Amino acid sequence: MRSSSRGLIGTLTRQQVLEQLVAGGLDAATIGLDVVGSIGGLEAAGEAGSESGSSPVIDPAKNHARVSVISDPSDYAPFLQAWKAGNGDVGQSLRSTLALKAFEMTAQYDDAISGYFREQYASAELPKDQLAGSVQRIALRYGANPHQKPAQAYVTKGRASVQGRAVLCGSPGYINLLDALNSYALVKELQEALGLPAAASFKHVSPAGAAVGIALDETEKKVYGVDDLKEPLTPLACAYAPQCDLATAKIISREVSDGIIAPGYTPEALDVLSKKKGGKYCVLEIDPNYVPDPVETKQVYGVHLQQQRNNAKVDASLFTNILPQTAQTDLILATLALKYTQSNSVAYSKNGAIIGLGAGQQSRIHCTRLAGGKADLWASSVLEKANAIDLGRVFSKGASHRWSVEEKAEWSAKLDGVSCSSDAFFPFPDNVHRARKSGVSYLAAPSGSVMDAECIKAADEHGIVFAHTSLRLFHH
Repeated sequence: MRSSSRGLIGTLTRQQVLEQLVAGGLDAATIGLDVVGSIGGLEAAGEAGSESGSSPVIDPAKNHARVSVISDPSDYAPFLQAWKAGNGDVGQSLRSTLALKAFEMTAQYDDAISGYFREQYASAELPKDQLAGSVQRIALRYGANPHQKPAQAYVTKGRASVQGRAVLCGSPGYINLLDALNSYALVKELQEALGLPAAASFKHVSPAGAAVGIALDETEKKVYGVDDLKEPLTPLACAYAPQCDLATAKIISREVSDGIIAPGYTPEALDVLSKKKGGKYCVLEIDPNYVPDPVETKQVYGVHLQQQRNNAKVDASLFTNILPQTAQTDLILATLALKYTQSNSVAYSKNGAIIGLGAGQQSRIHCTRLAGGKADLWASSVLEKANAIDLGRVFSKGASHRWSVEEKAEWSAKLDGVSCSSDAFFPFPDNVHRARKSGVSYLAAPSGSVMDAECIKAADEHGIVFAHTSLRLFHH
C-alpha cells in the first residue's frame, strides 16, 4: 500500500499520483488539507487553491473503483480493519463511501477559497479600483437579528442580481434583502402577466401590499394620501416598475419603509430617495435581465433542502370561467401575491390592488377572516369613513366615536365586486360565507377538497363566480 499525505506532496506530485493511478500502482491515498478558515492573505489563498490543494484528493477519488482515498483521520481505523478483514481489499462499498467524503471535503475547501477571493475582488463595498469585475457579494449589517454576525449575500457565478451599482444608498440587512428580492420577483411576474407597471410592499417576507398601474380616482387619491402632490401622478407612481420616477420617489419619501428595489431610477428620483432617513435609506438597483437558477437550495438546522424553483405561470389561462376584465386582473393579482406569501394565505383584491391579505395562518378560515378584516377597513376608508385600526373608531370632521355594529354592517354592505384567491383549497364552505361578508364576487382556489361541492354550493347561494384552479401555491 502506497500513500500520499500533505507532508509528502513535495515528492508525490499530482502528476506522479496520476502516473501511479494509470499504472495501477496506487491502492490507497491518505490526504490532508489545511484548515481554510485561517487563510493569511491573497498569496496563501492562491497557494491553497493551487495544485498542492485539493487535486491530489480528487484524482484518487475519481478512481475509487480500485483506489481508497482517506481524507478524514477518523476513517483510518475502519479502513485498516476492512483492509485486514479483506486481505488487502476493503470492498467497493467502503471505497465509494470514502470517495464521496473526499469529494464533499474538496467542495467545502474550494468553496472557502472562492469565498475569500469573492470578498477580496467582487464585493459591493470595495472601491472601484479594487473591484475586479461584476459584483458577486454584498456584506450585510447582520443576519435576521443583530447578534447574528457576520452576514453576507452572494452569488457563485455571473453577477449578483443587484447590479454593480447595487447599493446606491444605505446598507441593507438580511431581512431587507429577503423582502427586496421577493417583492421584485412578484413585481416582475405581475408586469409579465398583466402588461402593467407593478409595485409591491413586503414586511417579514410576505406582501404588505401589491398593485398594478391602474389610475386612481379622486377618492382613492385622498385615501392613499397623494391628492396633495404637485407632481402629477403617473402609471409608474401607482406602481414603480420598471424605473422609479420623481412622482414615485416623492410618495415613498414620506412613507415609512426601510428601502426600495427597482431596475433603475431617474436622477431626480435618486436625489429624493438618497435624502430619506438622513441618507441611510436603502436604495437597491436590480438587473432586469437577471434570471435565477432553476433549482433553489436552503439549509435548515444543518439539512440542505433543494427543489425546483416555483416557476408556475399565473395568467388568464388559469381561470376557465368567463370573467369581466377587471375581475380577471384582480384574480391574477391576488393569486400572484399568494405565490410570494407565507402559507397558509388568502388575498382579497379590487381595482388592481391588494386590499386584504391573511398570511402564515395554520387554519384556512383564519386566513380568510384576517384578509377579510383588512378588506373591510380598506372599504371604510375608500367610502370616506377613516378609521383607527386597533381602536375601531370612526373619525369624521375632527370628531370620533367607536364604530357600532350597525355602522360596520352598513359600510361593509356597500363593498362589492371584490376578488379573492386562496393558495390551497377551501376545506369547508365557511370560508366562502366569510369571503362574501367582505364583498367577494369572484373566488379562485385549487380543487381537491372533499367539500368542494359544498363550497361551490355556498358560492352559488351568494352569486359568487368560483374559479377552481389546478395550482397550489404554498410558499415557505
